[in-house]
Amino acid sequence: MMKTIASALAAATLATVSVAGAAGAEPSTSLTVYKSPSCGCCGGWVDHMKAAGFTVTTKDTDEMDTVKAMLGVPADMGSCHTATIDGYVVEGHVPADAVRRLLAEKPEAAGLAAPGMPMGSPGMDNGGASEPYSVMLFTRAGGAETFQRYGQ
Repeated sequence: MMKTIASALAAATLATVSVAGAAGAEPSTSLTVYKSPSCGCCGGWVDHMKAAGFTVTTKDTDEMDTVKAMLGVPADMGSCHTATIDGYVVEGHVPADAVRRLLAEKPEAAGLAAPGMPMGSPGMDNGGASEPYSVMLFTRAGGAETFQRYGQ
């Protein structure tokens, strides 16, 4: 199973980096999401992204730690699902507007993360309870900074 995940990740990463590197290319709206088959909140986030106009391909796996390690997600940025788009990683319950901003601004970074599972974030919005949270921009070298705040 790990070999299959590694092959799929390598192909997906190569494809998204190739698209992202094309001169003048429009940002992609095609997102690949790696998630546990038993996680309901991941499905809620996928629905949020689809409603925002993204095309989503899901890949269920029981090897999420392997996925995160291969894509370079720092341990302190971890959440339940991991996505790739245009050469970036999107970790956890990041709102669609933050992903659109990332794709428009194209910062030198590995990706975005909504660490943990913040209440009130897309996919974690059952029952109306919410808490303030930050979406973090992280680098391959391990640095991170606040990209956008929600519920402040």
